[in-house]
Amino acid sequence: MGYEVLDVRPMTKRIGAEIFGVNLNEPLTNKAVSELHDALMAHQVIFFRDQPLTHEGHKRLGRYFGDLATHSGVSGLPDHPEIVAIHADADSKFVAGENWHSDLSEDAEPPMGSILYMHTVPPAGGDTLWSSMYAAYDALSPAMKAFVDPLTAVHDSNHIYRELFPEVEKTYPRNVHPVVRTHPVTKRKCLFVSQSKTTRINELAKPESKALLDFLFEHVKDANFQVRFRWQPHSVAFWDNRCTQHFATWDYFPETRSGYRVTIAGDKPY
Repeated sequence: MGYEVLDVRPMTKRIGAEIFGVNLNEPLTNKAVSELHDALMAHQVIFFRDQPLTHEGHKRLGRYFGDLATHSGVSGLPDHPEIVAIHADADSKFVAGENWHSDLSEDAEPPMGSILYMHTVPPAGGDTLWSSMYAAYDALSPAMKAFVDPLTAVHDSNHIYRELFPEVEKTYPRNVHPVVRTHPVTKRKCLFVSQSKTTRINELAKPESKALLDFLFEHVKDANFQVRFRWQPHSVAFWDNRCTQHFATWDYFPETRSGYRVTIAGDKPY
């Protein structure tokens, strides 16, 4: 694919590209937005360096690609409810994303994507990994594809947030989605189950559901489906939440890793 205004450098054959030649804090031209969208569709997660985003620049960037969604489990910043702080330091007892997941898959309409800006990172460690759910689906045998294609699964976040925030009296989202979803833009099939949020396959008996989910949870971790990003101060990652999962490593304790994320609203998986 040719680009006229962006410099797009693929990181692996299956997923991930670094983007150069754009200032994300400035209003973007229609051509730049179109090429960023094309790059995201082609590479599933795109990365930028040396982009010290302001909150307004961060939100403007997200709005080029859709409405901004508020997080269903975590409050945003007081003056910017669309922005969630991502922070870990020597006092942290847990970190966000320390398990393979697709953001807010428990929502009735899971996000289209997320844009994470990290302003402070440890001198070593704190990488994030993304896995292509296109590649994960494509690697299944024809017989397994035929078996999983019609199945649906429960996505639930209550077990996570009730443990993290026991003092909060709230019922968190729980919804049913297809095990294999079709991407609304590329029309490609991809797996849509994650170890963090998927609790049950509806059409199977409980032991069968567990066995299949255990297999799929391990399958999506295959390194051949992945790209690993080493953060630097003022790096940005923009991923398509519909066809990827990601994992945030916590190998930097007690160092500080801090930034902000906006989430772009999506639609109901089919």
